[in-house]
Amino acid sequence: MSATPDNRMTAAEIRRRVRANQALHAKTQELAASEVLSKRRAAQEAAAAKEVAELAAREAVAAVLRLFDNDVTVIAGLLDVPADELEREAKPVTAARAKEVVAELRDRAERPRARRSPAPRPSSAPAPEPVPGEASASPADGLTGAA
Repeated sequence: MSATPDNRMTAAEIRRRVRANQALHAKTQELAASEVLSKRRAAQEAAAAKEVAELAAREAVAAVLRLFDNDVTVIAGLLDVPADELEREAKPVTAARAKEVVAELRDRAERPRARRSPAPRPSSAPAPEPVPGEASASPADGLTGAA
């Protein structure tokens, strides 16, 4: 195969392709570095959230032990968790912190529950049809149950 004049690339075309290849390579490196940073940040946030959750779990175990007069066997049976694991989780929590958690739980239990009003019915829903044989009341006539 011989090279024909139409298959030849000019020096300018070669330089253009080299620059395009270098730009693509630089963009790929930039995206890879950006991805590493975002993944590391997400991993750090997840680790921090895990630590917070583990601390809350240990405090909850200490509080429940305190509320059940440290009867580990009863709690282990209720939660289906080995007793030694419960004791190990509760051990790092101080008695003062366990008292605080119990006090927070009591405060929360004493607060009246917020009542949610029922969600309004969508107006596009069809109205229920009256059952034949039963009288319906109309707010306009003021009669209830009159046939």
